[in-house]
Amino acid sequence: MEPELLASMSGHGTAPVSGTGANTVQSEEAPSVETPTDLTKPHIVRLHAVSAHAPVAPRARIHAGGFTNGHARPRLVATPRVATHPGVASVEVVPFETPAPNTLYLRFGKRAFDVLASSIALVLLAPVIAVLAVLVKLSSPGPVFYRSTRVGRGGRPFTFYKLRSMVKDADLKRRNLAHMNEADGPVFKIARDPRITGIGRFMRSTSLDEVPQFWNILKGDMSLVGPRPPIPEEVAQYEPWQLRRLDVLPGLTCLWQISGRSRIGFQEWMRLDLEYIRHQSFRLDLKILLRTIPAVLSREGAY
Repeated sequence: MEPELLASMSGHGTAPVSGTGANTVQSEEAPSVETPTDLTKPHIVRLHAVSAHAPVAPRARIHAGGFTNGHARPRLVATPRVATHPGVASVEVVPFETPAPNTLYLRFGKRAFDVLASSIALVLLAPVIAVLAVLVKLSSPGPVFYRSTRVGRGGRPFTFYKLRSMVKDADLKRRNLAHMNEADGPVFKIARDPRITGIGRFMRSTSLDEVPQFWNILKGDMSLVGPRPPIPEEVAQYEPWQLRRLDVLPGLTCLWQISGRSRIGFQEWMRLDLEYIRHQSFRLDLKILLRTIPAVLSREGAY
């Protein structure tokens, strides 16, 4: 299935766009996505299996922390919850069974590949990180690295690392820029974001600000290939079928990354992630990694 999947992506990044100027937003019809047949029954949807290709599994024993077999998925709740991280919206988690990987690569090879590749990348790119760190420090006051809370596999939060590309306390200024958002869905993106520094704009267009995420991969929070890790506020607004993208470890690159990135509408982005989860294999991961290089060099949709 992988060749057909990759071949079909040539059209995903070229969808028609409506409007002009800085506030251009992609307009597209909602894609046809396989969703549960019981979406009209919210109490059933919350217990639906996390994988699009698996039936509802019976609940297993719930371990400490509210997880079943190490996995859980977040959902939006009406009642407020105590936030795990200061300043971050809390997301309640509900335990689910996740089907076990059924190939040798997914069970052992993918993690081994992640550890090997991320270790080599961190060693080879250490001089690049050092130079960029100096430039970030000289460009504006604030820390060299940007840390934020992201939602990983099974709804587990983790600390996400990037080289800082925005001014200090940029997160606090986001509310004042809400009217400038150019992305659809719960995502917040501005092509000419005024919070981005000079060196930050260069790092974002070349994806060099993402290099520290090799540390996240080495730690096991992320993988080389997988859906990009969302922030808790975005996950709280997901539709039930979109939560399935949390079945796997988030990745440094993915189908969305090589299909136009920010030019892709939110619904199509989610569909691509589910397509990856359904067909993931060593062959598909390798093809995505190879196609990431020209995608990064082209700088298409990178901001």
